[in-house]
Amino acid sequence: MTFPTGAIRNVETARSLEDVAARMRSVFGEEVVTAVHERKGGVRDEVQYYDLWIAVEKGRLLETVDLLAEFDFPQFHVISGNDDGDFITLYYHFTIFQAAGRGKRLGVIAAIQVGKDDLTVDSLFSRLPAVEYSEREIREMFGVDFIGLPNKALIFLPEDWDEDIKPWRRDETGPADKDVRELS
Repeated sequence: MTFPTGAIRNVETARSLEDVAARMRSVFGEEVVTAVHERKGGVRDEVQYYDLWIAVEKGRLLETVDLLAEFDFPQFHVISGNDDGDFITLYYHFTIFQAAGRGKRLGVIAAIQVGKDDLTVDSLFSRLPAVEYSEREIREMFGVDFIGLPNKALIFLPEDWDEDIKPWRRDETGPADKDVRELS
């Protein structure tokens, strides 16, 4: 995959995108980079930064964060997720700045699939303590257990919530009609 550089104001940002993608490919293989999105803005609607989307095996998540740290400390934003049938897909959203150059940024979204037959994944808490609330949210809404997360208490659901019910799941563990009530 070649990356567009014609519309971007700062060629350094495009070069850093290629550097990060090349490093990811050298460790994880050619298929790791799944997409590159241009983020445009400003009066001229010019490319401001890129998001690099990568797909990583769940057992290599910590290694992925360590690779990002080779370029700069990865700023963690949030984990989003989706129930995709036999697995839960988790999307870890990061930004690295130094690799992109002063005043620039490069978004990196790492997607991992967690099989419903083994809903566990290593916690990033030991490297990035800011993940705590996102991991706790994903745990209570999807049922993914984060190995190494010290605090696994509920944060959004009531204390008396039946933890066998996972509100964001689309299977039999999701809420039944009796679990949902209309708000006035």
